[in-house]
Amino acid sequence: MAAGYMDILRARHAARLLAGTLVGRLPNGTAPIAIVLFTRAEGGSYSLAGALAAVYGLATAVGQPLLGRAVDLYGQPRVQLPAAVLSALGMAVLALIGLGSLPAAYAAVVVAGVFTPPLEGGLRALWPTVLGREDRVHRAYAMDAVAQEIMFTVGPLLVTVLVSLWSPAAALLVINAIGVLGALSVVLSEPSRVWRSAPREAHWLGALRSPGLLALLGSFFFVGLALGSITVAGVAYADDQGRESVYGWLMAALGLGALIGGAVYGARQWAGAPERRLRIIVALLALGYLPLMLTPGVPAMTALAALAGVFLAPAIACSFIVVDRHAPQGTVTEAFSWLVTTFGVGAAAGTAVAGPAVELGGTAWSFAVAGAGGVAALLVLLATGRVLAAPGRTPAVVAGSENDRNGAAEPGFSSGHKA
Repeated sequence: MAAGYMDILRARHAARLLAGTLVGRLPNGTAPIAIVLFTRAEGGSYSLAGALAAVYGLATAVGQPLLGRAVDLYGQPRVQLPAAVLSALGMAVLALIGLGSLPAAYAAVVVAGVFTPPLEGGLRALWPTVLGREDRVHRAYAMDAVAQEIMFTVGPLLVTVLVSLWSPAAALLVINAIGVLGALSVVLSEPSRVWRSAPREAHWLGALRSPGLLALLGSFFFVGLALGSITVAGVAYADDQGRESVYGWLMAALGLGALIGGAVYGARQWAGAPERRLRIIVALLALGYLPLMLTPGVPAMTALAALAGVFLAPAIACSFIVVDRHAPQGTVTEAFSWLVTTFGVGAAAGTAVAGPAVELGGTAWSFAVAGAGGVAALLVLLATGRVLAAPGRTPAVVAGSENDRNGAAEPGFSSGHKA
């Protein structure tokens, strides 16, 4: 298992691109908790903290596909770095002016969110030309999904450390400065500088003109909804147990399950169409969410949370392959950005629905939202099976890529980009 991942990391530029992307995405991954801690430290209410975090999330959802389209049109350095700087400046303004002017505070988080650079989609657009072979690209997608879990675990811990050492305002400034350095590392790399999207057909819908991509986005809205509802349901469960630490255990178990599932999934090669495989994985994901409604004691609930997380990273990794197969030519960064956006909007919807569910029927009902989200995600994939079975293009690795040391191109696998 480890040998396969080390093979990827030894490829020229791969480790730098992965590390730079994770560091560059740190501000986005930590923004909700950083905004909440900053708002509370400034004397703002939880309602205001939640509103600012929600506006940031909405702004990010709007900005990602727009910036992704700009990357496809103009290249990565011209978009990623300026966006990272503008996003960091937005957070810096919030940290420096505080909550003295609420319109200014809201404007600052809007700027920070809208200009969050689409590094995630950009990395996935680079993998085919960096790694060269289909099996390595698919494994990189799995490693990418696992790395996200690590980032979303370590990032909040880093914020709390910075807050305890200095202040929430300092945490905002430091995290965003680090994010700019990560983006800089990516765009200065050779693959990012030379990458160009394939020629694209002019169309106002861009990547969204692909029926297969729309089907995938519809499914992953509900996957995001399920995951977002678990964050609220976990708090309710911890309250029932009378121990705040229980929430941390549940979230850690969920992340651990995702890490294990993603690592195992990426360690082997999979035969057959990824669309069919995705339906199976999402079915198992939904099956893992349903037992959470039992809300047993803490040890059993922690084990169930770990089980619920096992198929999350494989589902995400497999969805990357499906995106690459269905994105119209020349729109791959935008398509990946739409997946990020849809997943995030679904997670926000899940948190919004799970709250009232707790008040109406208790903790079990809030976990039922997660189960329902998983089932709905599967139903979308089943209902759109015919559309997903006909990818708009057949991905293939670019032959003779300067980053492919083997110089090999496997027939039938094309990235849709050229260096």
